[in-house]
Amino acid sequence: MRILLPIIQFPPDVNPTGLLMAQLCEGLTACGHEVSVITGFPHYENFRVWDEYRGKLVQRGRYGDMDVVRLYVYAPGKKSMVNRLLSYVSYNALATVVGAISRDRWDVVLCPNGSFFTGLSAWFLEKIKSAPFIYNVQDLYPDVPIRAGQLRNPYAIAALTSMENFMYRKAAHITVITPAMRKNLLAKRVPAEKISVIPNFVDTDFIRPLPRENHFSREHELSDKFVVTYAGNLGYVYDLETMLDAAALLSSRKDILFLIVGNGVAKAGLENRAHDLKLENVRFMPFQPRESLPWLRASSDIQVSLYKNGAANDSFPSKIYEIMASGRPLLASSEAESGVEHAVKTAQCGLCVKPANPGELAEAILTLSHDSSMRESMGRRGRQYAEENHSKNAAVIRYNELLQKVAAR
Repeated sequence: MRILLPIIQFPPDVNPTGLLMAQLCEGLTACGHEVSVITGFPHYENFRVWDEYRGKLVQRGRYGDMDVVRLYVYAPGKKSMVNRLLSYVSYNALATVVGAISRDRWDVVLCPNGSFFTGLSAWFLEKIKSAPFIYNVQDLYPDVPIRAGQLRNPYAIAALTSMENFMYRKAAHITVITPAMRKNLLAKRVPAEKISVIPNFVDTDFIRPLPRENHFSREHELSDKFVVTYAGNLGYVYDLETMLDAAALLSSRKDILFLIVGNGVAKAGLENRAHDLKLENVRFMPFQPRESLPWLRASSDIQVSLYKNGAANDSFPSKIYEIMASGRPLLASSEAESGVEHAVKTAQCGLCVKPANPGELAEAILTLSHDSSMRESMGRRGRQYAEENHSKNAAVIRYNELLQKVAAR
């Protein structure tokens, strides 16, 4: 079977969805399928195209056993809602043209919604190439930017909502990553038989329990600290301001270090807030190379995934499965009955606190810092849960079955 993956970010870009889709497609090629990728030039980390791709429009290459076409994408370095929309438009317009004029034929298109408009490109290519598309919903748009307060214009909201509903109607099938997302789509009158819940996964061979004392912890002077780590995109939906407020409450505990690793639109504001609060117990680090990720997670005593009120119903971060696989306890903030809270309580791998409650977050950190046996038990249960329920092989099997059914229709 010939599969097309149109996706705005793909390795060597460090976007989590791109990395997940690359691993999934590696599994699909191992099943004997041919996978072609149409993606943008790497730009995710600093929202700027890497120097080696500047001045180019199209570049062809390989990634493992996959054919990859990389395209120009508008990424001026400054993240804003307008610039991101322009970035999405630039990629999808060019991807649609390149896919339409390609001599290749595909049996099915697997289309993650990494941008607002990818589903429109997939629908257009379906008309040109007669290849049905599966719409993979990683985040609920435009719900996410609306809840984060980044999208307020009522005309823009109406237009993007109409566009998203159009893609739901035109997709041959839709996959979502949590039951809460399925409930959201059902409320939007998407037929139940058209939706499958296929959770994201983690490579449990790559992310695994490793010694707390290691070369990464020594290099970054983490060995003698109790390290509370957030690692990932610094976006508006994450409740990292509360993490800084909790750090302020625990400033007298010189042994506790709050480590924030990553880049994103909220980073400058967080750094300014940490400076204003005079937080000596907070350290910022940029995105780390992928090969360092298992060691970064191993160098942490607690890892956090913090959501603002309402945001955890619209997306589910892949970092949660990585934290579980690393064998470290998870401290999460989200509203009750969200997918995040359900995962933590089902796996019994950590603690949940209310969003925007620095006192409760600080108390949970102290509780875990005082009880090493609790941390070890939570980490062990999280690892077991990730292996049994969210391995790459399980996801490959389910996607393989779904792709073949859709292609056969």
